[in-house]
Amino acid sequence: MNSNLQFDFIVDKEQKTITIRREFAAEQQLVWNAYTKSELLDQWFAPKPWQTQTKTMDFTEGGYWLYIMKGPEGKYHWGRMDYEKINPIDSFTSYDGFCDEDGNIDTKIPRTKWNTTFKAINKNTLVETVVIHDSVEDIETVMKMGMKEGFTMVLENLDGLLEQLKK
Repeated sequence: MNSNLQFDFIVDKEQKTITIRREFAAEQQLVWNAYTKSELLDQWFAPKPWQTQTKTMDFTEGGYWLYIMKGPEGKYHWGRMDYEKINPIDSFTSYDGFCDEDGNIDTKIPRTKWNTTFKAINKNTLVETVVIHDSVEDIETVMKMGMKEGFTMVLENLDGLLEQLKK
């Protein structure tokens, strides 16, 4: 990551939120596309050496993205992101959770609401994702699962993809 670009990872247990602010050296439309098109998400939305593959995606209000993260030694996790509200190239809200291959949510692992906004800053884009949890215990669970480290890695993957796409 370019050290001149903004990166904040803020855990607020009182508000039950995790806020991730990340600046990318790319224009807003390109960053929006990377977050909303399955063929691009599949290229960055997993910490290495894991890989993401989309089973189905309907990026519309009421639609969802069903994907698998495949890891080494045959490990895998299914995920589902349900889209609630979409304001093209500026923001979307969604619900994220682990699930089975048919998209049935795993209720043993915390499901979260994501408010994701995109803001142009000169030729760069600032993405702010506020992840809202039901409880402090849910925040502690995802932090123990490595959310900060994993999300940092996927955002670095996105840096590399955006550089390729700008060429």
